[in-house]
Amino acid sequence: MTQTAIETVGLGICWEDLPVGRRFQTIGRTIFEADIVNFTNCTGMQEVLFTNLEFLATQSAIKGRVAPGALVFTFAEGLLVQATMQHTGFAFLGMEFNILGLVVVGDTIHVECEVIECRPSASRPGLGLVRTRNKVVNQKGVVVQEYTPLRLVKGRDHHG
Repeated sequence: MTQTAIETVGLGICWEDLPVGRRFQTIGRTIFEADIVNFTNCTGMQEVLFTNLEFLATQSAIKGRVAPGALVFTFAEGLLVQATMQHTGFAFLGMEFNILGLVVVGDTIHVECEVIECRPSASRPGLGLVRTRNKVVNQKGVVVQEYTPLRLVKGRDHHG
């Protein structure tokens, strides 16, 4: 019996398929209380803003169960990895990053991504450099974070 090759779904996008101007968005992800607890415990971010409900209720200018900006960024990256980078994202090389608003428990975020630079790598044949403008957007349509990562991305003909 001859075995037929089976297609793998969920693979990332090659750099040649990311022309400047291409836009897409990820699915959404709701931020839960457990996310904040797990993230602050895992990272050691034991800031009272994230760990002390009495402080939030009586002393903080911020009302609501706020999520660390780093948590929101990592969730945004996770959404992008799942959607665009499996097997193709080789390296995160750097970024500019701005926090524009708060995310609190119950907010649902997604990432809107626009390719703003795409070119072959001069030093790594078969790979490309892709810079995107990523906007982390909440359920109200408010941009809460914006960052512009530069990534090393696999090409269609790269075999290594």
